[in-house]
Amino acid sequence: MTTFGPVDAQPYTWPYDAAVDPARTALINIDWQTDFCGPGGYVDAMGYDLNLTRAGLAPTKVVPDACRDAGMLIIHTREGHLPDLSDCPPNKLWRSQQIGAGIGDSGPCGRILIKGEPGWDIVEEVYPIPGEVIIDKPGKGAFYATELDLALRTKGITDIILTGITTDVCVHTTMREANDRGYECLLLEDCTGATDVGNYQAALKMVTMQGGVFGAVAHSSALLSALDARQTVDV
Repeated sequence: MTTFGPVDAQPYTWPYDAAVDPARTALINIDWQTDFCGPGGYVDAMGYDLNLTRAGLAPTKVVPDACRDAGMLIIHTREGHLPDLSDCPPNKLWRSQQIGAGIGDSGPCGRILIKGEPGWDIVEEVYPIPGEVIIDKPGKGAFYATELDLALRTKGITDIILTGITTDVCVHTTMREANDRGYECLLLEDCTGATDVGNYQAALKMVTMQGGVFGAVAHSSALLSALDARQTVDV
C-alpha cells in the first residue's frame, strides 16, 4: 500500500491518525463557478471584488493534478437551481433580489445561479476531467439534498481535502457537515477565498479553535510536499 505525508497543518499534523492514504482520501473543489469568481457572474453583480474570490484559483490549479497522480478521488461541486426556481427557497430568492442580483435574473453570463447557464458552470482553470464526480447542490453545504455522502462512503473515503469558494459560506458549511459525519477534514488556506478578507480570516481561525474543532488548515505547499513523501507499506 502506498501512503503519503502526513501534512504539516494547524493545529495538528493531518490526518490525525496516520499518513495520507489516497484510497481513503478525496479532494473536493467547492463551487469554482463563474457566478462566484468570474466577470458578469453573481458575485460580480453584487458588487464585490472578484480578486478576493479568485485569490485561491491559481494555487488550486496545481492541486487536482497532484491528487490525481496520487490516486485520490476528485469531486467538484456547483451551486445552482432549476430553471423554474422550484428548488430555491423563497427567502433565499428574496435576499438575492434585495442586493440587486436576483437568482434567476438575466445577466452577462445567463440567468444567475441557474443550472445549465454559462455562469453556473465551473471555470476553465479547474474544470473537471472526464469521469470525475460533479455534485450539483441547491444550498450552501455540499451534503444537503445531494448524493455526496453516498458517493464518498461507496468509495470508502474517510479523509477530505477542501478547496473552493467562499471560505466562510459554502466551504465552511461543507466542512462542518463533513465533520459532523465523521470525516477528517483539511482546508487548504491558499486555495480558497471570500468576498471579505475579515470573513476569510475568521473562517480559517474557527477551524483551528478547540484543537481543530472542524479539522485542520494547511497551505497547499504542505500538501504537495507530503505527496512527494511517498511511502510503500506491505500489507
